[in-house]
Parts: sequence; structure tokens; C-alpha cells
Amino acid sequence: MNVQPLPSPLMTSKPGSFARKTIVERKPQIIRQVMADNDYPPEILRALRDFATEIVAEPIQPLKEEAPDAEAWNEVWARYKGGGWLEVPWYFAEAYFYRRLLEAVCYFQPGKWRGCDPFARQKEVQLADCLPRIGLAVEALGRIQEDGIQCEAWLHASLWGNRADLSNLTVSEEVRGRQGLVERENLLIDDAQQVIELLQQHSFRRVAFINDNVGIELGFDLCLADFLLGHGWAERVTFHLKRDPFFVSDAMCKDVQATLKAFSASTIPKLAVLGRRLTQALAEGSLSLEADPFWTTAFHFAEMSPQLRETLAATDLVISKGDVNYRRLLSDRHWPFTIPTEGVLDYFPTSLLILRTLKGEILTGVEEGVAERIAAEDPDWLLNGQRGLIQLVEGDQT
Repeated sequence: MNVQPLPSPLMTSKPGSFARKTIVERKPQIIRQVMADNDYPPEILRALRDFATEIVAEPIQPLKEEAPDAEAWNEVWARYKGGGWLEVPWYFAEAYFYRRLLEAVCYFQPGKWRGCDPFARQKEVQLADCLPRIGLAVEALGRIQEDGIQCEAWLHASLWGNRADLSNLTVSEEVRGRQGLVERENLLIDDAQQVIELLQQHSFRRVAFINDNVGIELGFDLCLADFLLGHGWAERVTFHLKRDPFFVSDAMCKDVQATLKAFSASTIPKLAVLGRRLTQALAEGSLSLEADPFWTTAFHFAEMSPQLRETLAATDLVISKGDVNYRRLLSDRHWPFTIPTEGVLDYFPTSLLILRTLKGEILTGVEEGVAERIAAEDPDWLLNGQRGLIQLVEGDQT
């Protein structure tokens, strides 16, 4: 990232900002939901209540448990020691919130609650709710004979599926209900045809997803992966998933396995066949699941480990899903809307396809005047999930 000087990061301290609102309103709400969804003992409930109090009125505390990642997290915490939750960079506050929540529920400690996903119940509901809609999409798009048209539809499905996000409830039910449809009119950047042409030319044989949410988004990610493998446009697809629970609905390896099991057991014939086909692909290795610890840290993508960088560099195309991954790509900073995205992302080790619905106050790569025009029509345009990006940033393929 060679753009100088660097703009300021999004901060929870900015009055009236969405960043501040997520900490003040959404994070205590998440804690209450976790308490309601799980049969925790009194000591865990007490830890969760104390955590909620800290967020509102006390300095940010370090991790106190013994865990493999505790020292690394506390090194980052030390940068903000003595400050409150409303005085720090937004992404750090969000990421650290989820790590502290796992500490409160004893996720890493020996005993009954070790490895128990505090968001499991919400994920199960998301999966059950999405199956009929995914089944309808599989049947409908399976009737399309033109490969390019079908691919564009799956790209849109994977993109707009991101509107369902349990860590962010600002997207209206009306907007969420559109997911899975082709909405070219709501794209601020649309490189879909360029992407399809390169896929048809077999330019991207090894494709990786940096996945985001479970439910309909993960389901459509799997459908897109199935399309790429089934048409021979990709020889191998890798899903990069979260190792531990993160941002409520972020997908883990177990969530992919649960989704494939639900697909395979579906009463919708084409969805069941797709589920079994992907299960076989997983067994044979053409579909693989990876969960690098980096994905659940407070670091931005420009700070990825050398090992992860090498892994991504061995891929022809990385598909980055969702808003938080987009924020981490851009180091969660207030870039000018018109700055070329390629310049900000010159550190990324391979070609990148961004599929992102707008749910955060950050954006690059749009033409002069576009942001101002849309803002005049829709003041919440950066947050309400109405608009999105299908943006290709080509890397060196040599």
C-alpha cells in the first residue's frame, strides 16, 4: 500500500458515526442475544453482564485467560490501554469484542463450554430459513442455457446474499428480500462481464473465496463454486473460513459442512444433487476448506502473515466477500471515494474480485460526483445494503 499520506482510520469516537452506533447499540444487543440463546451457568452469565457494562462505561480490559492467542491479542490491546471502547479504531473494537466475548463464554477453556459456538442457534435459524430460496434459485438458474448469463446470476446471488448479516441489522427487510436477484442498476462498479470472459478463457484455474456470512450468503457461495467447478472454469476452489466464532454469523468449516449436509438432505431434487456433488468435491479435494488464524485477528489484510500471503499468491483469483473483508482490504480508512482501488491494494498478492454490499462508511474507485449524487438521493447509501460492487482488481498472473 504505497498511497501517502494515509487517511485516518474509522473511529468509534466520531459522534453520529455508524462505527460509534455499532458499539453503543449493537454490541450490547449481541451479548443479550448470546445470553438468551445459550444455557450458560451463573458464572458465565455474570461475565457477560460485566463485559456489557465495560463496553458502556469502563476502559477496555486485556484478555485474562490462558489461551494460545492471548499474548498476541494483548499486544494489540496495549496500544489502546487506558482508553474506552468509544476511543479506538472501529475494526479493532469490533474484532476485540468478539475475542473478549469468547473469553467470557469459556470457549477456549477446558470443560463443557470449550469449543461451543455462542452463535450456533442463530446460525441454525439462518440455514433453515435460506434453504427454500436457495433451492428455488438452483432450479431456476439450472434452466438457463447460456453459461455467461448463468454465471452473472450466481455472481449476483453471492453478492446480494451478503445483505443477511447478523452482526449488522441496519439492512431493511425490504432490501434483504431481494437477495439472489440480478440487480445491475444497484451496482456502483460492475466488472461482471470482464470476470466472466476471463473465467471462460481459463485465466483463473485456482479460485479462493474469503468467505463472510453463513445462511443464504454461504449457500450462494457454494452454488457459485459448484458452477465454476462444474463448467471447468476452475480446477480447484478453496474457502477461507473463520477458525473461531466471529462477527456472529461469519462462516466456519463446521458451517460449510452443516450447509452441505442440509443441501444433500433437501427435498428439492436439484439442491440435493448439488449438495452431494460438492460433498464429493470436498472429499476429492477440488473443493477445500482452510481456516488460517489470521482471519480472526485485529489485523488488516495489508498486515497478513508471510505464510498466508504465500498461500493466496498461489491462487489465480481471490473472491473477497462482504463488507468487513472490504474494510480490512482498505485498512478501514477514510479514503477519498474517487481514489483508484488498485493503488490502495497494490500489496495484494494476486487478482482480486470484490463482491461487497455497502454496509460501512468506506468506498473507493467510483467516478467523480457519483458519491455526491447518490448521497443527495439516499443519505444512508453507504450503510443500507441497497448498493454493491462487483469489482475486479487484476494482479500479475506471471
